[in-house]
Amino acid sequence: MAFGGRMRLRVEFTTEPFDLDEAPAHALVAREVVEAAELDAVDVGPFGNTVEGGAGTVLTAVDALLRRTLEAGATRISLQVNVIEEGER
Repeated sequence: MAFGGRMRLRVEFTTEPFDLDEAPAHALVAREVVEAAELDAVDVGPFGNTVEGGAGTVLTAVDALLRRTLEAGATRISLQVNVIEEGER
């Protein structure tokens, strides 16, 4: 499968530090970034987030996510990137 063509990616990520009382600025920024991107699926939760879409769109969103959440005070960002096989969801 050629990169960028029809390759699809699923990314799971978390930003830290955690705050159980209220969402920290970096978490709010992460949500803004992924919701503004033209992704096929976005699932934002208190302890983990998942996004899915075409490789180019996902990688652009991840770049923005890393840059903006670090600027907003994240001290750790954990990512897992998976290639989604044809027909997998």
